[in-house]
Amino acid sequence: MSKGKLLAVCVVWLLLLGVGVLAWKLIFVPSRQDEQLRQQGEQQQQAEQQRLARLKKGGSVSRYRHQVSFSLDSFSGYAVLRSEEFKRQLGSRNIRLDLHDDGADYLARIKALKSGDADMAVFTIDALVKVCSQINELPATIVAFIDETVGADAIVAYKQAVPDLDALNRAETRFVLTPNSPSETLARAVMSRFALDQLSAQPFEEVNDAQAVLDRYRQGRASDPVAYVLWEPFVSQILENPETHVVVDSSGFPSTIVDVIVAADDFWIKNPDVVKGLVEAYLRSLHRYRDRDAMVQLVTDDATKSGSPLSAEQAGKLVDGIWWKNTQENLAHMGFLPGKPLPHVEDMIANIIDVLATTGGVQNDPTQGNASYLYTSEVFAELQSFHPGDVPEQIRKIRLPALDEEQWQRLTPVGTARVPNLVFAPATDRLTPSSQLVLDELAVRLSTTRFYLLIQGNASRRGDPEKNKELAARRAKAAEQYLNTKGVDGNRIRSFGAEPSGARSVSFVLQQMPY
Repeated sequence: MSKGKLLAVCVVWLLLLGVGVLAWKLIFVPSRQDEQLRQQGEQQQQAEQQRLARLKKGGSVSRYRHQVSFSLDSFSGYAVLRSEEFKRQLGSRNIRLDLHDDGADYLARIKALKSGDADMAVFTIDALVKVCSQINELPATIVAFIDETVGADAIVAYKQAVPDLDALNRAETRFVLTPNSPSETLARAVMSRFALDQLSAQPFEEVNDAQAVLDRYRQGRASDPVAYVLWEPFVSQILENPETHVVVDSSGFPSTIVDVIVAADDFWIKNPDVVKGLVEAYLRSLHRYRDRDAMVQLVTDDATKSGSPLSAEQAGKLVDGIWWKNTQENLAHMGFLPGKPLPHVEDMIANIIDVLATTGGVQNDPTQGNASYLYTSEVFAELQSFHPGDVPEQIRKIRLPALDEEQWQRLTPVGTARVPNLVFAPATDRLTPSSQLVLDELAVRLSTTRFYLLIQGNASRRGDPEKNKELAARRAKAAEQYLNTKGVDGNRIRSFGAEPSGARSVSFVLQQMPY
């Protein structure tokens, strides 16, 4: 190609390039800018519309960073969870609580936790064990203690037909109660700790609620072998009849009817700080109502809001029958205050499983022998130095006080302890290895009851009556001393030798102060 032709080609390409650049600047660039401006305008318009919509609704950006779906029911022990103080404490931590009252449908409650429809909830330990057994899974874990009943639940009966629990030991006995409630737990605790081996395979007469138990009582007769199991204020309503009495109440079974806060496992794993914040807010709120008068007022107001108002007297009796667990008591139950007179949560769970399994309340142990699977102590591991207020908290004791002679004489029998026969070899007061095993079991069971124990020794009628009576006393004393070595408080035991009856066994009768 000649130089002239090459120059002409270059000029043509330069012209084409110039035209392309000019077209880009005049056509494509303005078009793109217009599109960007249009999109920006649409975004600004949309943002303005959203702002105006919020203004019309009176809304703004939420102050809450966390929202917790929480299942419970109308039980007065949960009044703090419904209080304005708790709401305020949560608000300061940017947590909003959505309370859902499921009418104490525990199976629906555990399923909601499993599916994620609920994040946290309350249970009694026994209800948690039962529903986990039903679904054969452990989808939630205990993170804190709320309370335990210490008299708010009771077994009431006519004095004529049921002077004590031993009188219930017959096939025709009926326990009128609400299933899957603390009243059922109390009945099962009684069945597991007292000698009631003559009961029918199904001694429960199940009704809808405590009011229905009360209605059933009004239809009953004084000669009926019926135990009415219910809670305050319904207990007091039956006791207005002087022919009735409390046979036993929940104060005799410490750490048995216990309410706890649980968290769904998935929620706990993903939101440990939220769970900790909620527990801390609850403990601060509980501290606000630590005085009896403040709690009575809270329970009274809460009952009014729920549509089941209580008088001041009724609210007072209910408060006196519930032990709300403070921070120090939570720490003790979770094992961070060793040596304190409160049982460890793991032992409490194991005790409940034993009660339910012994009485047919569950078909299988959902923890498979590992009670530690049902709780976590991690929340309180971080709250060991936490104090909810300026007033120090105390750990309340559940030990029975020592009695003088007059008080021992005033005790009334509750019933015979459920324990295999303790038999001695003829003419001896020596405990055999099998007898020691019997006493080992009794010591464990006594640790989950709050009754005084009267040990009665027996002996043969043959030979010298006075020597036989002395032998009976030594047998009872041998059992008492062995129980002392197993940690049973000596203040709650008294032994004596009965008039020789011909038996070589020792009997154990649980007793309490009269109401």
